[in-house]
Amino acid sequence: MIQSLNTAATGMVAQQYNLDTIANNLANVNTTGYKLQRAEFEDLTYQTYRSSGALTGDTSSPMAMQIGLGANYASSVSNLSQGPLQATGNVLDLAINGEGFFKVQHGEEEVYTRDGSFTTDREGYVVTNDGDKLIPNIQIPVGSTALSISTDGTVTAIKPGGSDPEEIGKIEIVLFANPSGLTRLGQNLYRAGGASGEPVTVTPGKEGSGTLRSSYLEGSNVQVVDEMVRMITAQRAYEVNSKAIQTADQMLSVLANLIR
Repeated sequence: MIQSLNTAATGMVAQQYNLDTIANNLANVNTTGYKLQRAEFEDLTYQTYRSSGALTGDTSSPMAMQIGLGANYASSVSNLSQGPLQATGNVLDLAINGEGFFKVQHGEEEVYTRDGSFTTDREGYVVTNDGDKLIPNIQIPVGSTALSISTDGTVTAIKPGGSDPEEIGKIEIVLFANPSGLTRLGQNLYRAGGASGEPVTVTPGKEGSGTLRSSYLEGSNVQVVDEMVRMITAQRAYEVNSKAIQTADQMLSVLANLIR
């Protein structure tokens, strides 16, 4: 009887993690390049009162007698499916249509992002909204016109005093064997982790990577209706686990009254 209280409590804790994840997804429904997360759970250990095949007299038991001890929050799984492409009219806004990440310099480390809302700093370098420089560095000369970025990442512009477009840099993207293993840092950034594999730098459109779309941004892949359904399911699961605790408490109360 007492065990059912602990078991139901683990279920309530699990649904709290579930709701936290759903709330974060909904909060980022308009975040550029955001990839939704899903909370995954696993059952805890079991108390075995009789093993399968155990002898009971002259016969063996066809099934085991086991009681589970609840649920546990196991991991956060990232859904890396493509988000919708949204036209912006800004040439430096870039969306990756397919697999891959941009590489940027964040402080002393190289990190990765799907957020292609780039701009230029005072020296003309292409940077993120937080000032992190794109890698490899691309510097657009002040006064350049007819800036263009092709699907394979080639950046061209007409430099001051020139008449024909010239190549001023090439944008590369990075692939991972297991992108779900990347660690989220906030600010739309990811850090390579042990489970993600080593970063592989490629030309956009090559080796299975996506192509670039200039003047577009990739929106969040969160589906509000799906998250609302998951939120209602989590709420109902939380309620029934609390009901199990109430029921166990009532049964203990009955037992206590019998003792009196």
